[in-house]
Amino acid sequence: MSFGKSGLRIAAAFTLLVSLLLLGASAAAKDPVVLRVLYYFDATSPGAQREITEVWEAFDKANPDIKIVREDLFNEPFHQKTEIYAATGQLPDVIYMWPGGRSTTLHTKKLVKDLTVLLGAARSEFSEAALVPQAGGYLAELPIGITSTHVLYVNHKMLKDLGLAVPKTYEELKAMVPKLKAAGKDIILMGAQDDWVMQSCLYSAIVGRMLGDKYVDDLIAGKAKFTDAPFVNTLKFYKQLYTDGVLSAKSLQTPYNEVNGLFAAGKAPFMVDGDWKVGNFLTDITTGDALIPPDKQKDIGMTVFPEIPGEINHQTTSTVVGVGFGMNANIPAGSEKERAAWKLIMWLNSPEVQKERLETGGAFPSRKGVTSDKLEPLAQTRATFYGAYGGTYVLDNVLEATVYLPINVGLQEIGLGLAAPEQVAAKVQKAYDAWRASQK
Repeated sequence: MSFGKSGLRIAAAFTLLVSLLLLGASAAAKDPVVLRVLYYFDATSPGAQREITEVWEAFDKANPDIKIVREDLFNEPFHQKTEIYAATGQLPDVIYMWPGGRSTTLHTKKLVKDLTVLLGAARSEFSEAALVPQAGGYLAELPIGITSTHVLYVNHKMLKDLGLAVPKTYEELKAMVPKLKAAGKDIILMGAQDDWVMQSCLYSAIVGRMLGDKYVDDLIAGKAKFTDAPFVNTLKFYKQLYTDGVLSAKSLQTPYNEVNGLFAAGKAPFMVDGDWKVGNFLTDITTGDALIPPDKQKDIGMTVFPEIPGEINHQTTSTVVGVGFGMNANIPAGSEKERAAWKLIMWLNSPEVQKERLETGGAFPSRKGVTSDKLEPLAQTRATFYGAYGGTYVLDNVLEATVYLPINVGLQEIGLGLAAPEQVAAKVQKAYDAWRASQK
């Protein structure tokens, strides 16, 4: 059979068409890039559903060539799983991280990439304060925000109804205790059953007030000891909070998330927590409910602990560059997986997502120019809080884990009457000496 020249051209065209179709089918059938993600996620937060739909599902829809396999954990289970993954070499591709503290292992062992090169010219889109080198000396995670770990939340209406005002000094706060107890109220609520809460949300601010960051630098460098009088005095003041009735040992037995409802229900005029706690009180869009309805949020203020006797820093909180997302260092440079992981990290730090987190109280933006006209009153209060107070160190962000963990446990022991300040200081110094010896 002969096709002739015309037939041959048709046959060739047909063959080419089939080849292209097969190539297209092959491309279409190409497996998506799979990214394992370990995410710190509070499913009980009012903004949880918005987080799922507006952040994660939105990314999935826009990127069908990337498949996200996300593992959601919260509080201690998250940190425990992170350490397991780090120890076994099974770290996910993208991981939620702190700039130090509980993520120190990831930083110092360089288990995650330096993101500086990947960030490139986009650096100018972020606050410089958010991009400072982190625990390992490099940009290991791209922060989604900036965080104050210490806030004194105030129920102004309750104070007014009781004929009281926000205390300016510790002595004024102590003087309020009898009247508040007579009214059946606690003084300061804290959900400090987990030992990190007391250190991160209150004690670090006390150390910042009484000693300052320079003294902590000296402690880290071994130029001062934790057993020296200045540091011991911070523990003595912390003990005094219980002696004076300002803090109750009940705080050390209260689950972290339980305190939200206690404060909203008016069990005390004050609560100490991080700025992120705002998100727990805002309206849940899925139900329309809020622990503190918008019309009641105007009664809630955000300030800092009153003046401490002998403090050297005034009106300060404890601050840290916020949490963010890092990338597994084992992902090959220039690979499809690296491009996919970076695309996800930048999406999680996009103006759209940072605006969503601003509205839900999830984080104060690290990007420049992110604003919203949909902020509930308490979210607006949070935005103004940042410009009102200076910041000092958070201990679990600047000390090694083996050093700050005895502080965390020691604060629990002091509050429960199981240890004296001097005993705790001695344990911390012993841990520090062991750590320094391990570095030689």
